[in-house]
Amino acid sequence: MNKTVLIIGYGSIGKKHAKLLKKFKNISKIHILTKQNCGNFNRIKSISEANKIDPDYILICSRTSDHFKHLSYLEKNLKNKIILVEKPLFKNFKNLTVNNNRVFVGYNLRYHPAINFIRNYVKNKKIFSINVSCHSYLPHWRKNISYSKSNSARKIFGGGALLELSHEIDYVQWIFKRIKELNHVKIKKVSNLKIDVEDSVSIVGKTESSDFFIDLNYFSLYPQRLIIINGHDFTLKGDLIGNSVEIFKKNKKKIVKFKMDKNYTYNLQHKSLLNKNYKYSCSYTQGKQLMLVIDKIRKFRN
Repeated sequence: MNKTVLIIGYGSIGKKHAKLLKKFKNISKIHILTKQNCGNFNRIKSISEANKIDPDYILICSRTSDHFKHLSYLEKNLKNKIILVEKPLFKNFKNLTVNNNRVFVGYNLRYHPAINFIRNYVKNKKIFSINVSCHSYLPHWRKNISYSKSNSARKIFGGGALLELSHEIDYVQWIFKRIKELNHVKIKKVSNLKIDVEDSVSIVGKTESSDFFIDLNYFSLYPQRLIIINGHDFTLKGDLIGNSVEIFKKNKKKIVKFKMDKNYTYNLQHKSLLNKNYKYSCSYTQGKQLMLVIDKIRKFRN
């Protein structure tokens, strides 16, 4: 059965999703809510047109600061839709009840084969420590867009490393269960980037299964996305840019490599949601709980 899609917002991530979904054979029409020219896609001017379109699959790709407004409208006026809200769910925690639709949050790293390999490997194992890092350079994120004018650079729109790089916080909880304790938090702007938000976040704490350290920034010219786990009789290194996992034991080392293109996790996320396979998806409940954790991180005082 062919499906109709509505994408709310046509910034860099909205454009990416539109381009990918255009190739899906089971999608017959893509509507986009935007003021921009969106080429061959059908442009709509108001979210109220969603009622008439009656889409099967809705993506909220607007500014983070507008997510709550858009999701609230859809929940009130539509029923039985699959809605994907780009991460983070909201700018800060909102206690919005969702009963009329199936809502998910776009933490697509859950679909990364290295993350799934790690999640299965560490299951029921004794874990001593988790060290997670995500380093990148904000001016390199988007082509043909001035980074200083992007939503990622502006507090009013929900920018900042804590929200923008919250994938790492999500998958730490997904693999190692909920964060139950914070011991140290540093949220700062340390670079000379032309932004009014933090570009560096460090978090030390405990999940229900282990101690963890998360280090996030977007001023580093050396990109890396790593997770290093020390456990009983093993150390594991996952490289989410290199698409590999290395397992170190006392007398041997094993390397597992994964073949995937840069859009693999996005495509698999769409395919899963369209087929109503929610095994790896970040549910609305999980997304709300993550927002509570993020708010606690913001408010933590060392």
